[in-house]
Amino acid sequence: MSNNQVIKKDDLVVRFAGDSGDGMQLSGTLFSDASALTGNDIATFPDYPAEIRAPHNTIAGVSGFQVHVGTHIYSSGDKCDILVAMNPASFKSNLKWAKKGATVIVDIDTFTDEACEKAGYTSDPFTEELMLAYTIVKAPISSFTKKIGQEKGVDNKTADKCRNMFALGIIFYLTHKTLDHTFAYLERKFAKKPAVIDLNKAVLTEGFEYADKLELIHSKIVEVAKADMPKGRYRNITGNVATAWGLLAAAERAGLKLFLGSYPITPATDVMIELAKHKALGAKVFQAEDEIAGICSAIGASYAGAMACTSTSGPGLSLKSEALGLAVMTELPLVVVDVQRGGPSTGLPTKTEQSDLNQALFGRNGEAPCIVVAASSSANCFYWAYNAAKLALEHMTPVILLTDGYLGNGTQLFRIPKVADLPAINPPIAKANDPEYMPYRRNPETLVRQWAIPGTEGLRHRIGGLEKEDGKGSVSTDPENHRKMVYNRQEKVNRVANYIPEQEVMGNPDADLLVIGWGGTAGALTLAVEEMNNEGKKVAYTHFNYIMPLPKNTEDILKKYKKIVVCELNCGQFVNYLRMNFPQYPMHQYNKVMGLPFEVSELKEMFNKILGE
Repeated sequence: MSNNQVIKKDDLVVRFAGDSGDGMQLSGTLFSDASALTGNDIATFPDYPAEIRAPHNTIAGVSGFQVHVGTHIYSSGDKCDILVAMNPASFKSNLKWAKKGATVIVDIDTFTDEACEKAGYTSDPFTEELMLAYTIVKAPISSFTKKIGQEKGVDNKTADKCRNMFALGIIFYLTHKTLDHTFAYLERKFAKKPAVIDLNKAVLTEGFEYADKLELIHSKIVEVAKADMPKGRYRNITGNVATAWGLLAAAERAGLKLFLGSYPITPATDVMIELAKHKALGAKVFQAEDEIAGICSAIGASYAGAMACTSTSGPGLSLKSEALGLAVMTELPLVVVDVQRGGPSTGLPTKTEQSDLNQALFGRNGEAPCIVVAASSSANCFYWAYNAAKLALEHMTPVILLTDGYLGNGTQLFRIPKVADLPAINPPIAKANDPEYMPYRRNPETLVRQWAIPGTEGLRHRIGGLEKEDGKGSVSTDPENHRKMVYNRQEKVNRVANYIPEQEVMGNPDADLLVIGWGGTAGALTLAVEEMNNEGKKVAYTHFNYIMPLPKNTEDILKKYKKIVVCELNCGQFVNYLRMNFPQYPMHQYNKVMGLPFEVSELKEMFNKILGE
């Protein structure tokens, strides 16, 4: 790299955008991996269309991947400092995500009249106004890549698949990074295809050297400071993989076999795919013919003594609702992972939303209470999956774990813990030949019944979906017994509040405004509140991961603040849940249903508006 001036920054946002098939997801992943390996904290946001291959050069087919790197990263960032746009459609649809003054790299070879027209341009895309507002680098990426392909003896179609590596080389130059980590990836990935390694390395290097020779961007080179993180073994992990690992760790800690019965559904499928890789750890994965079979197989596995799970998204959770009622009635442990997406119906399969909360809380026939928890970052999906399993096993009831597409597909750095350091999990397994055993005899403090594993001597019992007699477990239609059993099942879930931590509040202790969030909005909300306080505003913030039951001190927090705003990616499901439980406390709400995460700027605008009222 030439001796150009390098700007030091605490964070940087880079966005890769192109047609489906242009390799933007891979480029973003390789850049985030290289950043992590060079000491940066990271968070990513893959943004891709639902179509397997949308029409070429159309807005509908644009695929994006945003990476936020820095010293301490809460979210994938708002607008980007550097944008890569591989064709006119990606330039048109993604320029709105670039900061004014951002560096925008385009493959100028793709800006043909036909492609520009398809993208919706009626005149030159590079107006004088845009050229003044951004540093636009018109790089002949396709031409250079094809030239290298010809030198390596490969056809244009094969060479064209490497265009993303040329763009990545430019990004590595602009962010003052070496190519070593990506070279190592290529050597691992294509160990048996040396020609592929050689071609990709050559294109990557050419992109790097092209940027080095381009005087236009020498003043734009940025080096991001390293993160100060505790020592340990780290992994750049998606939320879905973290969820799978959390379930594996819980099964090992509980001394049980893990069973997952599921049906593929976007964006939850990777939970199933990851668990299927770990047969050596005792995981059994059953890909059922539909969502109903998936959860029913998991209930059967739970009855048989396994740590049972099922994974899905919103439409699948709807289909699982009847069987969830069976798990509630039989009082068997079950973890249901719901990676939420935009709805209703098929909705926005690849976009994020928090729209399944009402379904998780109330979406079953009869009085069928479930514990509901929510992860709040891609990395802590591990701990919330572990915690969901612990609650299900120790309290003998289904637990719904809510993540979302933003968390499930996004990545963060995850410090891998030792399983032995995780909290103990102690399921109430009945002992053989217990003379006092009855299927629905309850612990007087928790109201939890014992788990009688089939085949254990002296523990034969009846179980099923019909109402059971209190204690004995035989079928009962007695009205008074039904009332008591309904109460017991609800109260058992309510008493979980005695075993979870109290809700914490961060920010200004003398705040004029309390911001409330839940689930996957934590990153943007945390940063917005932090910036508001740095600007001299008095704002506090509390984020809910325990939804049903709520922490015991929830009301104590609410009554301290005159102004409260609840922010969520739906039309107000959590705020209405809070209003239902605490109607005496007025609450503002801020909602977004665009299939996109919150931006810090829009949150701050709303908070300032409420403070000014």
